[in-house]
Amino acid sequence: MNQHTNSSASMVAGWVSLVSNIILTVLKIVVGTIFQSPVLLADGYHNAGDVIASGATLTSMRISKRPADEDHPYGHGKAEVISSSIVGIILMFAACYIAFESIKVFFHEPEKASIIALITAIISLVWKLVLYVYTMRMGKKTNSKGLIATAYDHLADVYASFAAVIGISLALYGEAKHIEILLYGDPIAGIIVTILVFKLAYGMLLEAGAILMEKSVSQEILDNFQGLLLTIPEVKRIDRLRARELGHYVLVDIRVGIPGNLTIQEGHDIIRKIKKTIMDKHPEVKEVLVHLNPWYENE
Repeated sequence: MNQHTNSSASMVAGWVSLVSNIILTVLKIVVGTIFQSPVLLADGYHNAGDVIASGATLTSMRISKRPADEDHPYGHGKAEVISSSIVGIILMFAACYIAFESIKVFFHEPEKASIIALITAIISLVWKLVLYVYTMRMGKKTNSKGLIATAYDHLADVYASFAAVIGISLALYGEAKHIEILLYGDPIAGIIVTILVFKLAYGMLLEAGAILMEKSVSQEILDNFQGLLLTIPEVKRIDRLRARELGHYVLVDIRVGIPGNLTIQEGHDIIRKIKKTIMDKHPEVKEVLVHLNPWYENE
């Protein structure tokens, strides 16, 4: 899949997420309001935050695809990481809101559970599960941090919708069997969702922060780069090997020792060989900066 196709596919996935979130937000808020379901209503307001998050992701994806310019010589890849942080912050606020709305219910008589609210929660669960699988697959295929963040946002909704299904079902069963404690199944489910969503948001913010702080790629990837360098006969010594993520692409910084008696032209050819060797095996690598040091056999 070439870069243009990747970009188009990721934008389509972004638009699918945005439109889906708008539809589900309206559906949940309307049904939650009419039938007084706190977990469904809270999930609806959470979905309203998802609309903002999806919009931020789409905008960041457009920005991140821009080529490098005079002000941004390394490209605009971190735009997607920033949008990932925004999604994480929105999820944090959503978790707090769901917790507040759920705890508030315990101080009042629980509202009657509704079959319509249950059906809405089931529709949301299935819809969001499909969106999560689709968006995560496209995010990994295009190495888009924004899409992967959106996929995790969908996963948070899967948790919320699943909890809503369980909570409303328990409340309906409690009404039918006159088991009072089960009437609070809806808000109890909301509190459980709070914990899951908060944990998910914390992980997203941690990862985004690591990339923004120029954290190195994993040791496994660095070892793979090193193995590729050692396949090049002219490379006699690896003096330094660093790599960092900038959103959907990776920048690599290499210092290697080559025979000191080679000409500048031969050194230039070796640099091109190093770049091609790494970029052919790792299409996510956008740039390889190579510095050559002289190496002599008697060292």
